[in-house]
Amino acid sequence: MTPRDTGTDARTTQAVQVRAEGDVDEATLGYVRTKVNAVFDRPGLPAVTGEVRIAKATAHHVEQPWSAAAEIRVGSELLVVHADEASAHELADRLQDRLRGRLDRLADRWATARRSAAPPPWRGGPADARQG
Repeated sequence: MTPRDTGTDARTTQAVQVRAEGDVDEATLGYVRTKVNAVFDRPGLPAVTGEVRIAKATAHHVEQPWSAAAEIRVGSELLVVHADEASAHELADRLQDRLRGRLDRLADRWATARRSAAPPPWRGGPADARQG
């Protein structure tokens, strides 16, 4: 089957598309879209664009028929996340957890890069930071 484009959520300014492959209903896509938008609904993020692909395996004997792959660009950084689960809701929750974890690490790296380059007090840093 060909992927079905479900577009973007009109409530956010981000351009993260959710696509479905296989037998995926609109309620599932709405739930995944809500979970993905919840991750990127935080102040101070640069432009967010990308795509999340949801697929359901047609074989009935597969233990985890639901799979997701997300490639999302946040500013100049690329977040790539994959997940496989037994149900659509578990998949959306797992995808949200993994995206949030990657975004938190990215935000921590940005915060570390913005810190001052002043040496610590024990190496002759600012006098107001010294104790004693």
